[in-house]
Amino acid sequence: MTRANKWLLGLGIAVLLLGAAWLALLHWLPSDEELARRASAELEAQLGTKVRVGGLRWRLLPSPAVVIEDVATEQAQPILIKKLTAYPDLFALAQRRIKIDRADLEGAVVPQLSLHGLGGGREKDETAAEELPLARFVFRDLTWISRRGIAVVYEGEVDFDPGWRPRKAELRRPGFKPATDLSLARQGQEDRWAARIHVGGGTAHGEVRLDFRAKGRMHLEGELQPQGVEVESMMAAFNRRSVIAGKASGQTTLSADGDTVGELARSLHTRTPFNIGKSTLLRFDLDKAVRSAGREHAGQTPLDSVTGQFDTQNTPQGMVVTYTNLKATSGSLSASGQAKVANRQIEAEFAVDLVDGIVGVPLSVSGPLDNVKFSVPNSAIAGAVVGTAVLPGVGTAIGARIGATLGKIFSPGPAPPASAPPPARTAKPATAR
Repeated sequence: MTRANKWLLGLGIAVLLLGAAWLALLHWLPSDEELARRASAELEAQLGTKVRVGGLRWRLLPSPAVVIEDVATEQAQPILIKKLTAYPDLFALAQRRIKIDRADLEGAVVPQLSLHGLGGGREKDETAAEELPLARFVFRDLTWISRRGIAVVYEGEVDFDPGWRPRKAELRRPGFKPATDLSLARQGQEDRWAARIHVGGGTAHGEVRLDFRAKGRMHLEGELQPQGVEVESMMAAFNRRSVIAGKASGQTTLSADGDTVGELARSLHTRTPFNIGKSTLLRFDLDKAVRSAGREHAGQTPLDSVTGQFDTQNTPQGMVVTYTNLKATSGSLSASGQAKVANRQIEAEFAVDLVDGIVGVPLSVSGPLDNVKFSVPNSAIAGAVVGTAVLPGVGTAIGARIGATLGKIFSPGPAPPASAPPPARTAKPATAR
């Protein structure tokens, strides 16, 4: 037999073997209709709601994969999946087990409110949770819609260990400058991850930990260190408007409890004591608001510094944001107070000192965020002007005393008794503009 004939014989044998393997694989692979039926039934069982699958097919080249397209949950605001490609573990498939080496998601819309209606299906299989049903998940063009209708596009990837524990993960805001991203890296085999965050031209690196307690309940906690984060840019990265421009630093602690990842997210609480240096209060002239008793406030307010504590608390009705121990200073004013934002409504109380004429003026802020109302009692301005005319330069001290009674701003009590008059002055008193 010639060398050429030997090569042809070997090639023929190889082709026959591949053909036999291919036929065996096709024998084990379910049909597209069977896959669609399984997918719909499994999704409905897991999610507790009907799911429409537009199309599902096998793709054999360049590697075996299942392609599912145009998926939608039957909800008022449906969760939509444009295309999901899953690359199965063929060895597991031959054993009638579903195990995915990698899944690629290309285009999806996830309304936050729609997630609350999911999870009412059958109970999870604790044994299966210890397996590794998905090794790697990659997603592109995923649009998250907040409960208030704000849409933000993300991309990223997650590598899983058994029990759905991320080994490493990345989340990015594609196309946004400066770079906005989060990365997690698991530390050994512990449920502890190093977190690296870039946002607003600054960083917020730290660590998060997950503990499992009685009856499988989970507890999440962690610490982050925001450094040099430009607040206006950070808010813009998530399609939101900021009330202040300036670089913030601080120390964030976070905690959450729940039986599922969803419950952890819905209970998340963060606390951040912060400080901001040179900054600008955007779209609000505090000096003008005080002097006009809240009737005029268009403009900006330059600030030398802002300090305080920023708390967030996720609830079934949305996030509640609380600001406490707020203190702001500039060359012309100082202010202190607190604020609370919930359901897009704000309630805030401040005491404002203007060193060149008005001191200790109570300022209240309330109403929906898109139509905020400002109020400054005329009597408070008159009293503050008299006090300044008599004792110029002590605005901060008077403001501190008035600030101690901020809880009475919305329903002020009787005026405090007048104090003894101060010594006569020889210099010309300062007056309000």
